[in-house]
Amino acid sequence: MFTGIIEATGQLTQLRRQGGDIVVTIHSDTLDFSDVKLGDSIATNGVCLTVTALLQNSFRADLSAETLALTQFATYQIGQKVNLEKALMATSRLGGHLVSGHVDGLSELLHLEKTARAWQLWFSLPPALAPYLAYKGSVTIDGVSLTVNDVTNDRFRLTIVPHTAQHTTLIHLQKGQRVHLEVDLIARYLERLLLAKAPAAAGGVDLALLKQRGFL
Repeated sequence: MFTGIIEATGQLTQLRRQGGDIVVTIHSDTLDFSDVKLGDSIATNGVCLTVTALLQNSFRADLSAETLALTQFATYQIGQKVNLEKALMATSRLGGHLVSGHVDGLSELLHLEKTARAWQLWFSLPPALAPYLAYKGSVTIDGVSLTVNDVTNDRFRLTIVPHTAQHTTLIHLQKGQRVHLEVDLIARYLERLLLAKAPAAAGGVDLALLKQRGFL
């Protein structure tokens, strides 16, 4: 698990294809590797990767064909900059929101606008994911925990403050570039509860029960 609070940025320094899979090496001069061990998880642009080797200020990870099919890694080139976050510890502050590192879909940058002290970014909203985004709710873009400032049926807007701009790759995105999108885990579990086949009287949850308890 992660929080979406980026610890460092890095870049892709090696990319080796093995059949339908890819082995990548990610280098970072700013990520603290002192407590990283083989088998640990590091979110790389929002994708949970398992450390298979530790090098000088670098780590190596394997990406399966399934991961490549669901992410943008297959399009990355040497030098690609990425956002990095080590796995959440029980004693860590939950500064962002609960993030699994499992990409739900890809979104496209539609527009980027610089305002007085921030950047406004508009992204496309895949129809299948539209129900999971809410105004002032949480979303993860390339591993960064952000608040949804506006949302319609087919797009949503995010505000990137100076600190986030300085410590992530987001303001360097180009129009039309695709990013990894992960919706809030709570929305996923809530959907599962609402779609439970068991009636509310037998322990399931439905809209009537939520209204009765004051949630709607």
